[in-house]
Amino acid sequence: MSPLPLPLKALRDLGLEQLGLYTLYKLGLRLGLFRAAPQKLTTDNWSLITDYGSLPSKESILKTIGADGKRALLNEANEIVGGQVRLFGGPPVALQLTPKASLVHWTDYETGKAKIDGDVKMIWEPARFGWATVLARAYHLSGDEKYAESFWTQLGTFLATNPPHRGPNWISAQEVALRLIALAFAGSLFRKADSSTEPRTRALAQAIAQHAERIPPTLMYARSQNNNHLLSEAAGLITAATVLPEHPSAKKWLALGCKWFNRALEKQIDDFGEYSQHSTNYHRVMLQLALWVRFLQKNPTSLYREETKSAKPNDEREGRLRLSHKTSRPSPLRGEIFSITARKNLQRASHWLASMLDSASGGVPNLGANDGAYILPLTICRFADFRPVMQSAARAFLQYDISPGAWDEMSLWLGNPPIGRSFDAEHYAADNLRGRESWAYLRTTRFTSRPGHADLLHLDLWWRGLNIARDAGTYTYNADYPWSNPLTSADFHNTVTVDERDQMTRVSRFLYLDWVNAYARTLIETDEKILSKVQAYHNAYRALGVKHERAVTVFSDDFWAVEDRLLTKKIRAREFRLHWLLPDWAFKVEERGTDALIHLQSPRGPIQMRVAANANPFDLQIVRAGAVVFGGGETESTRGWFSPTYSQKEAALSLSLTARADSNVTFQTEFTFPK
Repeated sequence: MSPLPLPLKALRDLGLEQLGLYTLYKLGLRLGLFRAAPQKLTTDNWSLITDYGSLPSKESILKTIGADGKRALLNEANEIVGGQVRLFGGPPVALQLTPKASLVHWTDYETGKAKIDGDVKMIWEPARFGWATVLARAYHLSGDEKYAESFWTQLGTFLATNPPHRGPNWISAQEVALRLIALAFAGSLFRKADSSTEPRTRALAQAIAQHAERIPPTLMYARSQNNNHLLSEAAGLITAATVLPEHPSAKKWLALGCKWFNRALEKQIDDFGEYSQHSTNYHRVMLQLALWVRFLQKNPTSLYREETKSAKPNDEREGRLRLSHKTSRPSPLRGEIFSITARKNLQRASHWLASMLDSASGGVPNLGANDGAYILPLTICRFADFRPVMQSAARAFLQYDISPGAWDEMSLWLGNPPIGRSFDAEHYAADNLRGRESWAYLRTTRFTSRPGHADLLHLDLWWRGLNIARDAGTYTYNADYPWSNPLTSADFHNTVTVDERDQMTRVSRFLYLDWVNAYARTLIETDEKILSKVQAYHNAYRALGVKHERAVTVFSDDFWAVEDRLLTKKIRAREFRLHWLLPDWAFKVEERGTDALIHLQSPRGPIQMRVAANANPFDLQIVRAGAVVFGGGETESTRGWFSPTYSQKEAALSLSLTARADSNVTFQTEFTFPK
């Protein structure tokens, strides 16, 4: 690790711009610059446009999701009507929109004058109103007024108990922006509902305006983070300008939104298409935000609106803000909204996600931070299924289709019709290794932005839709020790650690410094049985005089061989630990002196895993759900878990092989799958 003081490390890794903007934000908090009272605005002179997108026909949706899909959608909507919501794709919990925390100005939480008990994400997630998209889609399919009434009732509760700029739901401008987007989408679907009265519609317009006004003052913080905060907030401003084009601040919102949305796409996607947060979950968020902004721009019905003022007194819709497409009012979104570089980066990002997609399951490696974000879940597919966004991105940015299925519903909502050309994601050309019925992702990267996990040379292995060797995920950010975001460390990933050291210096729950890159190259083999072989290395342990090299080989019969070589320059006793996280399946271990066989019983048949080390003796330990189930020694309560989404964890098998030596050490791991 670098001997530099932490401030200099931060300056070296993060750069002057990010640190400077963050310092300005903190200074603004201290000086009270963000405590200005919200504007007292009226909706008398501007109206909410809710007809900015052509709705897909009921027939097209039913054809896509089928009778079972409709039943699943209505069941979830009925849960919400009954007061329960599925957060982060998990089981139903009570829908709570009234904060228990005191309603002080949001800056008081940021400066420590007020505190929030528990995990603030459990307050923020229901307030993102992602569940409102379920009600809206259910209303569109069924016409049942109870779904619209439930939305308006819950929105009224939120607005009454979360006044502008007060309470925890106004701390983060990103949360404000994501809520704004969800409200705009839901409002467009409920526009014809009997319960969508003029007072309610105007209250929604007022809320969108108040949300938009919260964003610009703290854009410096979003810029300092250089991640999804900036994208989300820019998309929120673009949305507000689109649905409230007559608002006095609409031009300002649009200019800021377009400027920073493009800047973010230009800076936050690297030449290989990987998003700056080094996370498949946040990669999906980035693409979905781009798809939403594209939808706002591409739909011609956003160009015009008319406010009808001649309703008869006995009209059952009297007093409703009525909208149509007759009056020629130009939308603020004219012309191409994405810059040339932004469009190219979105193409690269779509290719990158396609290369990570397991076509049999729709899953992807649980790479990097996974906080359960799914800003517009316009699909009946489960949270872990990335095909809805992949299909939309493929059509919008690559002019291709992936295979069709129920996941096409999102494409219908976002206006991305079939292209007629397709590629097979299962055999997508990429750097990842591909077998006949298996594939693997070897984690190498060159960091240009701050890493969320220390996961260099982590290997994710998939076979027949099953994630065999997996990434533990995140679980929680804000819990007390030991669950204060521990799964980011290298020793929880499928890689090797030395002397219990992490690969980089962990400064806080969200920040690593002393960034280290990992490099890989594909080897050309003459053995016709070898389908692919990749060799990679990193120097995270150079201060210890150790270099980690990993070679991964896949054979034509779906046999996988992984060789880890720890090359040491210093003659000194070291502890080397190889770790693998496996599914929670029945297992049996055969110890054979120089190696060990682990027999796993998967749903698709028996799998054999062989582990060995050239240093004897070595220690083999398997931990499940915080308890040692094979081998000796102690363990931490955080080991032996897999987190598929935020705040959810399930048992897994954490296998470690520990060797102690004062010279080079080689680990061997083999996976054999049934024919």
